[in-house]
Amino acid sequence: MDLGLSDKVAMVTGGSRGLGRHAALALAREGCNVAICARGQEALDRTVAELEALGIKVLGVQADVTSQEDAHRLFRATVDALGPVDVMVNNVGGSRGPVFDSADDAAWEYTLQLNLFSAIRLSRLVLPAMKEKGWGRIINIASIWGREQGGNLTYMAAKAALIAFSKHLAIEVAGTGVTVNTVAPGSIAFPGGNWQRFQDTNPPEVVRDFVKNNLPMGRFGWPEPVGALVAFLASAQADLMTGTCINIDGGQSKSLI
Repeated sequence: MDLGLSDKVAMVTGGSRGLGRHAALALAREGCNVAICARGQEALDRTVAELEALGIKVLGVQADVTSQEDAHRLFRATVDALGPVDVMVNNVGGSRGPVFDSADDAAWEYTLQLNLFSAIRLSRLVLPAMKEKGWGRIINIASIWGREQGGNLTYMAAKAALIAFSKHLAIEVAGTGVTVNTVAPGSIAFPGGNWQRFQDTNPPEVVRDFVKNNLPMGRFGWPEPVGALVAFLASAQADLMTGTCINIDGGQSKSLI
């Protein structure tokens, strides 16, 4: 299937590892020129080299997209190096404050800036050129815990807000040729990620019970299918899909909605 992405420009936040890395790789394999950002330079350099080996144009920017200044610098550097952004993947995420009593204002501020406001900020930057061109893709990485109860309190609230933001924005821009969709992964394990740490730091019986009680496929998820889904949503084949939130969780989620 031709995804029609050759020579498009994609920007992926948190693109040096995990889901962001696999999204960037999937887009690059389809011919996208890719800009990624990350806070850590070493991992960023490794992934840039990996992307360059695929024969596309690549930009790596060390940036923290919770900073308005860094978000603008990332956007400007991408446009200057690769051209206007066709595909925006807002991937960064994380949280502080697992329950109400531990979630002070700083925890809420950090989590909302990371998961929600970074996506709002970058969407605001890329949308004008997408509308002018009459084509664009914004893909926001949320979580099944933004669709039903689970995970840390602040994380759940921020991801639910991200899904709501994406839905509203999708309808606002539906007549412009720009689509906005959300991907909701379940428990995806990758080196350095939370679910890999969960497996590495808990007794085998705890991990075994979690898998038995929560993961119908009998294993944690893996990031490659998430990257493939992002590439499809970015493609010309997904023209009719906007305002959707797609779970990718091996049957982990329980909600019918």
